[in-house]
Amino acid sequence: MSDTSTTVEFIARLGSAMLSADYPVTMVRHTLERVAAEQSTDCPVLVLPNFIQAGDRQHTTMARGAALRYDQTFPLGELVEQAQTRRLDPAEGLAELDRIHAMPRRFGGGVSVIGYGLQSAAYALILQPTVLSLLAATGFGLLVGLLELLTRRNPALRQLLPVLSAFLVTYVAFSLGRLLHMGHDSLRVLIAPLTLFLPGVAITLAVIESSTSEMVSGSARLMAGLMRLAQLALGILLAVQLLGLTWSELVDVPVNTLGSWAPWLGVAVYAVGIILHLGPPRGFAPWLTLVLFTAYGAQLLTNEVFGGYVSGFGGGLILILSALALSRLSMTPVAQVMLAPGFWLLVPSSIGMIGLAQLASGQGSAAITVMLVSMMSIALGFTTGYAMWNAVARRGAGSDTATEL
Repeated sequence: MSDTSTTVEFIARLGSAMLSADYPVTMVRHTLERVAAEQSTDCPVLVLPNFIQAGDRQHTTMARGAALRYDQTFPLGELVEQAQTRRLDPAEGLAELDRIHAMPRRFGGGVSVIGYGLQSAAYALILQPTVLSLLAATGFGLLVGLLELLTRRNPALRQLLPVLSAFLVTYVAFSLGRLLHMGHDSLRVLIAPLTLFLPGVAITLAVIESSTSEMVSGSARLMAGLMRLAQLALGILLAVQLLGLTWSELVDVPVNTLGSWAPWLGVAVYAVGIILHLGPPRGFAPWLTLVLFTAYGAQLLTNEVFGGYVSGFGGGLILILSALALSRLSMTPVAQVMLAPGFWLLVPSSIGMIGLAQLASGQGSAAITVMLVSMMSIALGFTTGYAMWNAVARRGAGSDTATEL
């Protein structure tokens, strides 16, 4: 067995990688405690959203992990499961973490850009199924995907990417809207290509962590999410002011000229876009498609019964329950990696970005409220689903089988 310092280093780096993959702080802490118990090591941990300290005075390790790509979260999820259920050699665990961080992308940059263009086209099919909206969203998606590719190795420019993208998309969209008389398509076409920057994950984690008394982490996540919203709003408002847009040009009118089948086709196109843009492992496509259609169907049903404000709650509730249920099968990945794509679909399908775009119309406070309620509705659906799953798990097989947040 490895010495204590190696064990402590493995625990710290494992927790850092989990934070980089957007695991809630409470889940990270619980996991690390179980790993320490498996290793028969006394290892107190301090977990914050971007920092971990593990060990005692004699053996202390601090870790700040770089963000993981979506495809890297698959082997990480397997490592987390192995580390909790059997005594994994810490040296082997560290080597696996090194391998995960060094993993090459499944597809090249060009394929990734095309994938994001397809994701943007999918959102257009879901939110505004018209020919003009579809063409514009695809073009803008390719533009934003290219900008994301060009700034991958430049952290300074990457920090400015939300503002730059929001400005370019808004300026070009409304300029073309005036030129081509697009009318109602102009506002909604902003939503699809800018979904890459929506802080839905940060806000959802903030709600989850705040509801589990992790107030420091929850507050930090919420502020990070609000800052991202401010960046997007700044880019949109700069373009609006520069163009001198009028009230009539900022009216949002949902239109479907393609047919009721278009949003469902959009979900399928979105699955293809996720595979090309993020490059998950082979064999994940069927599970991805199942989770996406299940979450979107639940969201539509909830919208029909209770209205748009609650639609995110229903989608989030069914998404988390279906992901947890599927993760129990031997051939499926862990729940965390199945949750992410469904969540990315739910956020813009809710009200979200429409409220942000309407900041330009002078109703900023109301728009922000609508947008936050939309995102928090999904987060509350998640926490309710977790609670329901844990209650059933505890009643059926004891508390050790419950999923901790």
